Formats: sequence, structure tokens, C-alpha cells
Amino acid sequence: MNLLLLSNSRMPDGGYLVHALDALAALAAGRRRALFLPFAGVTVGWDDYLANVRTALAPLGLEIDGAHRRDDPVAALAWAELVLAGGGSTFRLLAELRRRGWLAPLAAAVRGGLPFAGWSAGANLACPTIRTTNDMPIVDPGGFDALDLVPFQLNPHFTDALPPGHQGESRTQRIAEFHVLNPQVPVIGLPEGTWLTVHGRVATLHAGGAWLFRAGRPALALAPGPLPVA
Repeated sequence: MNLLLLSNSRMPDGGYLVHALDALAALAAGRRRALFLPFAGVTVGWDDYLANVRTALAPLGLEIDGAHRRDDPVAALAWAELVLAGGGSTFRLLAELRRRGWLAPLAAAVRGGLPFAGWSAGANLACPTIRTTNDMPIVDPGGFDALDLVPFQLNPHFTDALPPGHQGESRTQRIAEFHVLNPQVPVIGLPEGTWLTVHGRVATLHAGGAWLFRAGRPALALAPGPLPVA
């Protein structure tokens, strides 16, 4: 497999996917036909979302088509040389992919070598389930099982900061709750601006530190480089 899993698409200066252009170019490696999954978009129309991604990735010279314009997932994936999964609502993304019959063909294609890039909700999609997303469950996705491309969960946009006076749980506390019920599954907290690449079974952290959470153990600070999970 050849995966690029980004915590976020937009940086504090407002630049959209600018920080990821080199990583996306490396993933594309000269491929031109990219299929974009816009289904996480809720407050943005899918045609508009596609247009935004085309503009942002214009420097890469890709021909990007939207999965919402394709009725046959198998044919669309056969056409594609690269798959892009956008951010937004992870629940909406998973619900639409399941309803439209994309999940099994997409997982099979990526396991077979079709490069896959996802940011935020799109990165969550690569996990065994979407149980560590930050999103509200605004739609029933018909089950939480996702593509199961990696043996760990992600928590994109990870931060443990709490506003003064806030009495809700921190991200670390929420992940601890997950581990009470799912003790066998590691979780990687990906802060803004960081991402993972996965080549075969080797996952590598890029562009900054992250956190590895495992049940019954202290959180482990991760430096850029290969991860201690396979």
C-alpha cells in the first residue's frame, strides 16, 4: 500500500493544502488521473469542493474527477491512478461511501497498490473504524467500520489544550475512554501540520511530533520517523 494520511488541510495562515503539496506530489509520482471523494463535505457542495481541490492541487498537474459524478465505483477506481479523500464530516463520508457501494472496492483497490491520500475525515477513513474521529454523528453511517488499511486509529487535529474554565473532557481523556472498550487498538494523535506515510506495512511520521496512545500505558511522544506500530 501507498498512503498519505494528513491531520489537516488548512493551516493557520489560511493556505489550503499548501503545506502538503510536496507530500502529495511524492505520492502521485507522475500519475495524473486522480479521483476525489468529496462526500465529507456538508456545508460545501460537492462540485464546489471538487473545484477547490482542483485549484489547490493545480501545481501538481493532476486531472481530478469527483466520485460523486461516477455511478460505478469499480470502473471509476480502474480509471484512477490516485485517490484523494477530503475532510469534513467523517460520518457523512462513511455513510455516503457505504450507501453508494464504494467501501469494499475502494479498500481492495488501495490494498492492491492504488495510492491513497486523505486529510482529516479522509485520514480517519483509512483506519479500522471511525471511532476516534472528533466529529458529531450528524448522520447514521450504517456502522463504524471503515477501510481498515492500517492497524491503528488516528485522531486528526490532535491537541490536549482546553480553554480556561472548560469542563469537558480533553482529547487524551476521550482516547482513554476508547481504550477502556477497545484495549487492543493503538491510537495516534496527529497534531495540525503533521502527517503519516504508509508504504506496505511501514508507517512514518512527518513534519513534527505526535502521540501514541495504548491501553494501560503512558502516552508516548513520537518524533518524525518510522512508528513503533505495524
